[in-house]
Amino acid sequence: MIERCCAFTGHRPRKFPWGYNEADARCVALKETLAKEIAKLVNAGYTDFFSGMAEGGDTWAAMAVLALKKENPALRLHCVLPCEGQADEWSASAQELYHSILAQADEVVYVSREYRDGCMLKRNRYLVDHAACLLAVYNGERRGGTAMTVRYARKLGREVIILNPA
Repeated sequence: MIERCCAFTGHRPRKFPWGYNEADARCVALKETLAKEIAKLVNAGYTDFFSGMAEGGDTWAAMAVLALKKENPALRLHCVLPCEGQADEWSASAQELYHSILAQADEVVYVSREYRDGCMLKRNRYLVDHAACLLAVYNGERRGGTAMTVRYARKLGREVIILNPA
């Protein structure tokens, strides 16, 4: 039932004005806005959420779904990973969060077992192909994976909701 599915895309922390400082008021506000948007989607009938599990917007969205799932166990979180070892180069705390989310997910999908050229693009297309709506934490820049994912969703006629982190 693709019409009840929403996918997430978003920038990595290095693209945000506050970088990796999640205590920054702008980051806190963005996470609150993201959680409210996801709650609105749930109220509109969305039940399945797809996260590519990159650092930043993807993991924040996944955490918001898991928080909502406590009150609404019908919600499902699908983690779509580009390859095994996606988080291997991340900080210890980011890896811990990543593995905690994967452990709570309803489904974990690997589009490739090992890293290879194009596995990130393949992951992003999988997200859009399986959802009626794309919720993007996106600053409007023309280049990069988030920009390409937003363009692909629009090309397929998906609903696209943009949260500009700036």
